[in-house]
Amino acid sequence: MGHDHDHISPAADRRYLIAAMTLLGVFLIGEVTVAILANSLALLADAGHMLTDIGAIAAALWAMRLASRPAHGQWTYGWKRAEILSAALNGITLLVFAAVVGVEAVRRLIDPPHAEGWPMFVVAVVGCAVNVVAAALMARANRTSLNVEGAYQHVLSDLYGFIGTLVAAIVILLTGWTRADPVASLVVVALMTYAGVCLLRDSGRILLEGAPAEVDVEDLRRHLLEVDDVLEVHDLHAWTVTSGLPAVSAHLTLRPQCFLDGSAPQVLDRVQACLTGHFDVEHSTFQLEPETHLAHEPGMH
Repeated sequence: MGHDHDHISPAADRRYLIAAMTLLGVFLIGEVTVAILANSLALLADAGHMLTDIGAIAAALWAMRLASRPAHGQWTYGWKRAEILSAALNGITLLVFAAVVGVEAVRRLIDPPHAEGWPMFVVAVVGCAVNVVAAALMARANRTSLNVEGAYQHVLSDLYGFIGTLVAAIVILLTGWTRADPVASLVVVALMTYAGVCLLRDSGRILLEGAPAEVDVEDLRRHLLEVDDVLEVHDLHAWTVTSGLPAVSAHLTLRPQCFLDGSAPQVLDRVQACLTGHFDVEHSTFQLEPETHLAHEPGMH
C-alpha cells in the first residue's frame, strides 16, 4: 500500500474521491445506454460495477466524515472504526457482484447471444481512459486507510474489467467469436473476488480484534521481557482501532525493588519507548504489578 501518502490530509482525500466519483457518474450514464443497445454483458457488468464504484466512494466519504468526529460519551474512540465498516462493505459488494456476473457469464458461455463488437470497443476504450484517470486520482489519496483502499480496489477492478471488455471486443471484431464477451467477464470476476477477499480479510482482522498483521505478538512479548526490571508479561493484547492506529495493553510484573525505590515510572518509559521504536505503536496501556499481585488475579492461577 502507499505508505508514502501519510502526509495527505483528510480534506485532500475527500477532494480526490469526489473528483473520481463525479467522473465515474458522468460516464456511467452513457455506458448503460450503449450496453443495452449493444446487448453486451461485459459492458453491462462494467456499468453495474461502476455503479458499485460510485457507491463505494460515497460510502468512503461518509465513513471519513463519521471518523472525523471527536470522542464523546460512550464512544470513547469516537467513530474511527466507521472506516473499517465501510471497507468491509466494499469487500462484500465486490464478492456479491462477482457472484452475480459469474452466474450470468457461465449462462452466456453455454448459450452465447449476439454481441456487437464496435460499440463494445468504443465504450471500452473510453472506459479504460476514464478509469485510469479515476484510479490515478484515488491513488493520490491516503491508501494506508483501509477505507480509501477499499474504494480504490473497486475502481481498479473496474479498470481491469474495461481492459477485458476491450480484448473481448477486438476478438469479436476479428473472429466473430462472441463467447469472448463472457470469458472476459469471468476474468474480471476472478479479479473482483480476489480484491473482495483481501478487503474482508483485512477489515475482518480489525473487527474481530486480531493483532495487526505487522505485529508478531510473541516477538512483542520477547521485546517487553528484554526491558530491564520486567520479570513477566501477561494479559497481553494487541489490536487495531482503525487504519494506522494500533494499540497494545498488558500487565507487567516488575522487580519488587522498583516499587520501593520509585523506579517503576522509568520502567514504563522504557517499555513505551520499546513499543514506539520497534513496533510503531503509540497507543498503549500497561498495568505495573509486583510479583505478589499474581495471587489476586484469578486468570493467572
